[in-house]
Amino acid sequence: MVSFFSKLKESLVKTRQGFIEKVSQLVAVHSKIDEELFEELEEVLIQADVGIAATQRLLEEIRKSVRQKKISEPGEVKTLLREKMVELLGDPVPVRWSDTPPTVILVVGVNGVGKTTTIGKLAHRFRQEGKKVLLAAADTFRAGAIEQLEIWSARTGSDIVKHQPGSDPAAIVFDALQAARRRGTDVVIIDTAGRLHTKVNLMEELRKIKRVVGRELPGAPHEVLLVVDATTGQNALRQAELFKDATDVTGIALTKLDGTAKGGIVLAIKEELGIPVKLVGIGEKSEDLKDFNGSEFVAALFGEDRWE
Repeated sequence: MVSFFSKLKESLVKTRQGFIEKVSQLVAVHSKIDEELFEELEEVLIQADVGIAATQRLLEEIRKSVRQKKISEPGEVKTLLREKMVELLGDPVPVRWSDTPPTVILVVGVNGVGKTTTIGKLAHRFRQEGKKVLLAAADTFRAGAIEQLEIWSARTGSDIVKHQPGSDPAAIVFDALQAARRRGTDVVIIDTAGRLHTKVNLMEELRKIKRVVGRELPGAPHEVLLVVDATTGQNALRQAELFKDATDVTGIALTKLDGTAKGGIVLAIKEELGIPVKLVGIGEKSEDLKDFNGSEFVAALFGEDRWE
């Protein structure tokens, strides 16, 4: 069976070509570490969607190490970049669980990012771990959203609570939490609408859902996961800012990493928003959603043979 690290490495091919290979070429053509090298490195980082804040931080840290360790060999800059990227991403932050069930995970994000699919993959994973899962179909707006969730419910053996299309999402969430308590459910995963053209209404709806959850189950939701499509690059940051204001996002699930040259967005999200990337999706299969680990990501990005 192909390991997750191998798949991650394969999924980062486009980002590696547009980012790490350019860094390799850059340090190879310079005979010394000078301002020109740093300016060109800055350009490579920005083009790779690392973002201005993370780029500045990485360059600052590299400059500091070069000075302190009296490094003169340009090739060392690539090694330092790797090291500083791992430091920036920090330790893995797992999905948070409640001490007393049910754990409630509110999943938010704009349409088209792979939100319902991410919920299905999460349900699959929790069912594999022997947990009792209930899906709340609170996206009553998008055509086909409820049916899509029903398919995942059947596929994973999870319960589902749904109303008619156009129903009040908060009422569905209320019913789902009542059902979860009655049935001894371990985890409730709530699907929500993502129509960004009615931004104000959507954000108010999400706040209302969050209030209902907190009222019914003090301390919940235990996790507010924002699903972000890696292929959108810097747009992903703007989306994250919007949702962060409305719902206090606690973690990011980054999807479609296998189809993008914009993998550097992981660093931008961490530095600019301070929200940890908790899950990463690198394919269509149910098991292609895994916990995010910064050092594993960097090792895969740099094309290393293995990760410890």
